[in-house]
Amino acid sequence: MYDFIFKPFHEMTEADYAAVGFKSGLEIHQQLFTQKKLFCRCPAGKYSTQYDAQILRHMRPTLSELGEYDGTALMEFKTKKEIIYQINRETVCTYEMDDTPPFELNDEALDIALGISLLYGCAMVDEIHIARKQYLDGSIPTGFQRTTIVGVDGKVPYHGREIHIVQVGLEEDSCREVSDIGHRRTYVTDRLGMPLIETVTGPDMKTPQQVAEVGELLRRMARSTGRVRTGIGAARQDVNVSVTGGTRIEIKGVPRLPRIPLLTYNEAMRQWNLLRLREELHKRGVTAESFKSTTEDVTKLLRRTRYQPVSSTIASGGVVNCVVLRGFKGLLRWQTQTDTYFSREISDRVRVISCLTTLPNIVHSDSTSETLATSEWQTVKKTTGATDNDTVVIVWGDKQDAESGAREIAIRAKEATVGIPSETRQALRDGTNGFERILPGPDRMYPDTD
Repeated sequence: MYDFIFKPFHEMTEADYAAVGFKSGLEIHQQLFTQKKLFCRCPAGKYSTQYDAQILRHMRPTLSELGEYDGTALMEFKTKKEIIYQINRETVCTYEMDDTPPFELNDEALDIALGISLLYGCAMVDEIHIARKQYLDGSIPTGFQRTTIVGVDGKVPYHGREIHIVQVGLEEDSCREVSDIGHRRTYVTDRLGMPLIETVTGPDMKTPQQVAEVGELLRRMARSTGRVRTGIGAARQDVNVSVTGGTRIEIKGVPRLPRIPLLTYNEAMRQWNLLRLREELHKRGVTAESFKSTTEDVTKLLRRTRYQPVSSTIASGGVVNCVVLRGFKGLLRWQTQTDTYFSREISDRVRVISCLTTLPNIVHSDSTSETLATSEWQTVKKTTGATDNDTVVIVWGDKQDAESGAREIAIRAKEATVGIPSETRQALRDGTNGFERILPGPDRMYPDTD
């Protein structure tokens, strides 16, 4: 079923994308040009690298109205991050820090949002209801974003047809990330709470080029009002992509429209190749039910290794774990994106969830580059009982992170037997993308009681 082989980006045709069932939609976040923030009266659009105080917080998931936890919230909780907020007294108040209830909704922002919704041909909602959307990555100190829908079911003309506008929402912006190293993530709060609109299109774009063109069309329409902000960071696009047999994957926060075609091409290729990988695993008899992996501590076996990342970890008192993936011989070299292989799917999970952010964070027996010595690989394989049909993956770090990393390796490998996990992906500069978090579901939304 998945016989099609992706061509290089510039050789792909519209017929090729149709063959794989390419579909894409946009979620465009556009800051509004207001004097004040959305739910308080702090100035909007005032940026600063100076800060007067820092606040430390830990995020924890909460139950939705249905008594369920959102998968993204649980994943973020597993990372055990310390969140640091750098605060400037001229740009934030006690509302942003969740010490004061929200003020009334900014009327200026609402007027702009309604005007743009009408421009997109949307029907106005009868009542505006503020909801909370969980954000446990720390980008909002409260752990949730206040958001509301102002318009639905719009349409804009595009090359003789119409692009469906599912909804236009009005919501508050998040913090700007300063750094994310190990178990500590740092944000600056000047952007926090600024009003923006989120425009959601249907999955109506059938090629990567169309996605960028529709994004440009909506950008120009919003800018034609003269009431939106421009410049770096004022508009950001989340791009949803799927192929036949795949699932909706969200590429988060694409800062520039010209980057969209290559990003969506690579995501379509990634999904298609992961489906081909699933077929290969099933041919080998490796399914979700039959999947097997084993994990062992091989720190003592590698105490004399000359491979620097491992030797330095052992010297500092860290742990080296080995995960044997039964029946995976050669598959960590399976291509997913341009010059990218399945091993990065695993490495990304280890980097994000286990907080092993120094790369490389894994090595594997399928690798063609120099890592462990041949004799060391043989010793590890013999000790762990790995056969010629298996792949061995090594992960290292402090005891807790190395154990977490080993679990994530097995989890991601097992997911390959099922297909494509629902994820939010990070846009990378080379046009590929990397794992960011599990794709949020409806369980992250609940009414705002404030």
